[in-house]
Amino acid sequence: MAQVAPTAAEVARYAGLHRAAHRGDVKAILALTAAGAALNATDGHGRTPLHVATFARRRDSIQALAQAGADLGRLENDRYDAVTIAAVADDEETLGLLLSLGASAKQVTSRYDGTALIAAAHLGHDGVVRQLIRAGAPLDHVNNLHWTAVIEAIVLGDGGPRHQATLKALIDAGANLQLADREGRTPLQLARSRGYAAMAEMLEQAGAR
Repeated sequence: MAQVAPTAAEVARYAGLHRAAHRGDVKAILALTAAGAALNATDGHGRTPLHVATFARRRDSIQALAQAGADLGRLENDRYDAVTIAAVADDEETLGLLLSLGASAKQVTSRYDGTALIAAAHLGHDGVVRQLIRAGAPLDHVNNLHWTAVIEAIVLGDGGPRHQATLKALIDAGANLQLADREGRTPLQLARSRGYAAMAEMLEQAGAR
């Protein structure tokens, strides 16, 4: 399942902290939290005000909600946290803010039991991948498809420059290049089978088999 951002109809129905978070209305956020508003209240899709602010790239809202004590690791109904939402959106600035506020890059998220790193590698978001690696994201986590970040960068990528840069970041960080998929195919075998010559060469030079 892909992430589900709030629809225009949902946004129109928002009130309280959800509305303030989506609008970036820090003054309202401060007033509502001071009055005891529930920081982790959810909408119909399980999104908290923090999730809504992350989807909307309202970094001032994120800062205010975090300082008020919002749960930075809360999962919405499809099991995405704010870190993974920002990672999938290729939103490096929001991701950096969340990590600086104490959000974790290590959480298992999504219905695939993956991580933000796997999601970003799949999409070739190389800058996000490097940021998550610096934040301690698990390099060799295996999701329920039996894929790692390295494998997803290959099997769900296009073999182009950003997926190559993603793979390089994972190699440089020390990701395990021998972990195979459910059929026993290694990253090198997968890259060769797809005709991704540049990725295969990178893997060969790093000692992959």
